[in-house]
Amino acid sequence: MASPSDVNALLANAISAHQAGQLRNAQMSYRAVLKKAPKHPVALHFLGICKIQDGQPDKGIELVREALSVEPDYFEAHYNLACALQTLGQLDQAAVHYTKVLAVNPDNQDAQNNFGALLLEKRRFGEAIAHFEKALAINGSNPRSHSNIGVALSELRRYDLAVTHFEQSLEIDPNNVEVICNLANALEKSNRCDEALAIYDKAILRWPTNADLNCGRGNVLARLGRPQDAFAALDKALELKADLAEAWLARGNILSGIDLKEALAAFGEALKLNPLLAEAWQGSGLVYEGLALYQEAVSAYDRALACKSDIKYTRGQRLFAKMRGWDWSGLQAETSRLLDEARDGNSVVRPFILLNLPSSAADQQAYTRQYVGEIHPVSKNPLWQGERYSHDRIRIAYLSADFREHAVSQLIVGTFEHHDRARFETVALSFGADDGSAMRSRIVKAVDHFVDVRTKSDWDIARLVRDKEIDIAVDLMGFTTGARFNVFAMRPAPIQVNYLGYPGTLGASYIDYVIADEVVIPPDQRQFYTEKVAYLPHSYQANDTARPVPRKIPTRQELGLPKNGFVFCNFNNSYKITPELFDIWMRLLKQIDGSVLWLLESNASGLEHLRREAQQRGVAPDRLIFAPRTSLEDHLARQCVADLFLDTLPYNAHTTASEALWVGLPVLTCLGSTFAGKVAASLLTAIGFPEQVTYSLHDYEERALAIASDPTLSASIKSKLARNRASSPLFGTPRLTRNIEALYMSMWQRYKDGQPPTELPIAGQ
Repeated sequence: MASPSDVNALLANAISAHQAGQLRNAQMSYRAVLKKAPKHPVALHFLGICKIQDGQPDKGIELVREALSVEPDYFEAHYNLACALQTLGQLDQAAVHYTKVLAVNPDNQDAQNNFGALLLEKRRFGEAIAHFEKALAINGSNPRSHSNIGVALSELRRYDLAVTHFEQSLEIDPNNVEVICNLANALEKSNRCDEALAIYDKAILRWPTNADLNCGRGNVLARLGRPQDAFAALDKALELKADLAEAWLARGNILSGIDLKEALAAFGEALKLNPLLAEAWQGSGLVYEGLALYQEAVSAYDRALACKSDIKYTRGQRLFAKMRGWDWSGLQAETSRLLDEARDGNSVVRPFILLNLPSSAADQQAYTRQYVGEIHPVSKNPLWQGERYSHDRIRIAYLSADFREHAVSQLIVGTFEHHDRARFETVALSFGADDGSAMRSRIVKAVDHFVDVRTKSDWDIARLVRDKEIDIAVDLMGFTTGARFNVFAMRPAPIQVNYLGYPGTLGASYIDYVIADEVVIPPDQRQFYTEKVAYLPHSYQANDTARPVPRKIPTRQELGLPKNGFVFCNFNNSYKITPELFDIWMRLLKQIDGSVLWLLESNASGLEHLRREAQQRGVAPDRLIFAPRTSLEDHLARQCVADLFLDTLPYNAHTTASEALWVGLPVLTCLGSTFAGKVAASLLTAIGFPEQVTYSLHDYEERALAIASDPTLSASIKSKLARNRASSPLFGTPRLTRNIEALYMSMWQRYKDGQPPTELPIAGQ
């Protein structure tokens, strides 16, 4: 039997070789110890560490476990085993051993930091922060602890506090490029993009060949609305590191707003380099949606979620892509789960999509507030600092990406044209593409100043609003495609208004008013709007009395419709049509002989899905007729041959409903529970047709059946609609403009008097 002194000498030699990095010699010496003392826990432990360091983690872990079977309270072995398991991604097992170490020695700073990092990886951010704070209590000058807290706080969207910890980490270790990137990212997320850019610029002067810094700089430049500069930075990053998938991802994100096919190619390059890059799959899904390839979009979102199960907003976008393609498989269960997650505060769906789900006004307010706090937080340095402007005319700026052939422009262009130029100076700030349309030309002529700001950053646009001393800035977009909502977060104007483009609360403290009517926001729902409600009489919706009047109406045969028979129609976007409504529509077709349902076409797979749904409900697929997209004038003209427009829930027809009423096509709606589901009722009330507003789906179905079954009733409704169109306030553009101006005057007077925004009762007549 070997003497203890012999064993200790061999062990000392082994440890010495190990410390010198001579792994093979160390392993031979540890085996020599174990030959003399087969269950020596220290030798087993350190031989295991050698194996792990030598690229044999499984064998190494087995040896460390053997050491612990000999000496269960060997806490150094517990710690090293935890580190090894953590490196291999076996987080639950690693957590067990960290817990044992910290129960005995809570002052082990490395164990506190490592356990915190493990919890961070498991997305248990609050617990992770607690361990990092314990590490800081042991040693307050540890840069790693500050940095880790910053990462966790960023995940919790507490960006300002995250910035503080990243800055503290860099005070201790100013050369950590990863922390510099994290600091700049947190500043960007806080809407402090100029500060983030300054951080990158300074760092690149020191490390010009660092690809990550150039990539991060490109992301910030894109956020600032400087795409060409962003591309240059990303090209530099790829020049420095050709396999940097994140740079291709950033290119794809920018190109998504410029060229969808090029964007898809960029995401493809990112995924060649890193097939597990969830954000690139997510971006691909968004591009596929833009190309109306909804099945491909769903598949891309599935891949994103497989790579990163909690990637933000992807589950909601996946559901929306299914809705757009009329893929209703598992829809009800998916919708319920998504709403539950949203109510729990998880970032799973974007606010606009939430409007299309059976959510309440309270749901929408709570979730949108959270979304705004994360994506569009209020600026800590507002551009307007309480100044009182004094102008001959009230200056109103309308901001939109949709000053083109678009539904919102089709509604509001007449209001622009009828503004009282003696009292109001109007500015249109356009950050969307110029489509060269007649609508674009009308808008340019209708306002005092039309400024194309699409190449400007959010900061530049906000600065322009401030420099022009705009009194009232009107957002015509909300959270729709192409919006630049961060402009409003910088508070460039004393009065900021939500109007027309987004049927719900914007959830932002810096939006003062929402313009509405008492149908879309009844008094008992005002509490669910972060904005103060400014009420118009009749309907809130602007309309253009100069929109085309159909002159040549096509025949049914020319449109592919049957010569005889009742034509139900709905020309809403596909995502507004739900299985519950489709059930009703199919029952109507079965009860009304010769009737058809006329819809806007979707993509090929979507049409096939819907035809299959009809077949499953006992209706021949050829009774669904699909209309191609066409010009506004032709679209208005073809509606004249239909008999009844069947509205949707929970999101009504909006512009589509007013177009139908304009050409004399009766609309039947069911009153929803939120703004988006009450718009058609607002329009019908304003045009004097309250009998076409139902209050349950049962009554909706019964009313549709009664109209389709009784030609006399159907004819009388059309006759009444023709009479009311000319006399009702719905299509009285000059009247509505005066009423909006009365609201603007009330808002402006309160501001001039130094009073805060308040609910504004019905103004005008």
